[in-house]
Amino acid sequence: MAGIAVGTFYNYYPSKERLFFEIYMNENEKFKKRIIESFDMNQDPVTIVRQIVEQNISAANSSNILKEWYNHDLFRELEHYYEEMKGEDDSIRSLYTGLFRKWKEDGKIRDDIDEELLPAFLDSLAYIDAHKEEIGLRHFPQLIQYLAEFIMKGLTESPTLK
Repeated sequence: MAGIAVGTFYNYYPSKERLFFEIYMNENEKFKKRIIESFDMNQDPVTIVRQIVEQNISAANSSNILKEWYNHDLFRELEHYYEEMKGEDDSIRSLYTGLFRKWKEDGKIRDDIDEELLPAFLDSLAYIDAHKEEIGLRHFPQLIQYLAEFIMKGLTESPTLK
């Protein structure tokens, strides 16, 4: 359908999956740029993460390409591809990892939580969202939005128990 011979295709991409990953990365990069341009990154962390989560849910539900992050068969391969491309990571994860680092340096995030653990809190939302059918569609996306808010409030407020 693309009008090129199969052999020509393989001169540029080792597999159809690799082509898809490149398309996915490109789409994800465009999405990340839209987020950065649309938000005031000086807002408080709870507000910024709430907006990122809302935009992420919207993008995943409206883009057939970005929706593939939730495809169980493709998810692990996408993760491995991101690991290979670490130096060029333009994922949403890299956006909030950078934000967490900045917020921690600015004293906006609790200092008792390891910096490497911080992204895992929001990563867990993707796993929950990927299993929304099992949990029940009735309460999505509100559940994810509340969980993001609860996580961020827990990361930005001083612990009451020690």
